[in-house]
Amino acid sequence: MGMEGEGMGFGFSFGWLFMIGIWVLIGLVVMAMLRAFSGPQKGPVDERRRALDILNERYARGEIDQQEYRRMKHEINERY
Repeated sequence: MGMEGEGMGFGFSFGWLFMIGIWVLIGLVVMAMLRAFSGPQKGPVDERRRALDILNERYARGEIDQQEYRRMKHEINERY
């Protein structure tokens, strides 16, 4: 009879740990879903860098001359 009582105590001692794990897992899933639905967060630095990358590519391909490149780069730097 002594063995039965010890077995029940072992099962209950890890039950609360399992429950905490479930709640942490649920929280992580909710956070992942919120992050996925909110989309990427872009800041002014990212937009400025993207604009300058496009400008550099256009200049490298010869689509714009040096004077136009400098003017547009100045405008981008003032805007962001």
